Amino acid sequence: MAKKGKPVQEDLATALTNLFLPVHYRIGVAFEETLRCGLLSRKQVAILWLMQTEGGAARSMRRKDIEHLLADWFETSSSTITRALGALARSPLQFVRIGEDPDSGREKRVTLTTKGKKFLLTMDAAGRTFAQRLLDRMPKGEIREMVRLMNKSIEALEQR
Repeated sequence: MAKKGKPVQEDLATALTNLFLPVHYRIGVAFEETLRCGLLSRKQVAILWLMQTEGGAARSMRRKDIEHLLADWFETSSSTITRALGALARSPLQFVRIGEDPDSGREKRVTLTTKGKKFLLTMDAAGRTFAQRLLDRMPKGEIREMVRLMNKSIEALEQR
């Protein structure tokens, strides 16, 4: 119910703002922790997810594009990204291969390896299990509506 003299839209904005901390820190961080599968850092999870979603059919991206996209989510330096990618490339993980970009002699290209693609399947399964535990006590209609509204929120954010 709206406070006297306050528009309903403002009260809804307040309600959404009040959800930020529990959604981001309680659900989001727990979800990230699940996706780490006890092996990766948060940044490494984000790198693999970016390569899965933004890397095209080859699951390959320029290193500077990874750095640029991660900068939107994390306060991070170029050297931090270099270390995260190096650990993903080295044994025992070997989830990515870092090579020369054919379009630029100075730029590096990062490509998911077969092992990295398999690990993404493990991450996905862990994420679905986590999400299912959250959804088990909710009616399907509410879940569908929540997914629809979250997608609309993402679209609105991307149109900014």
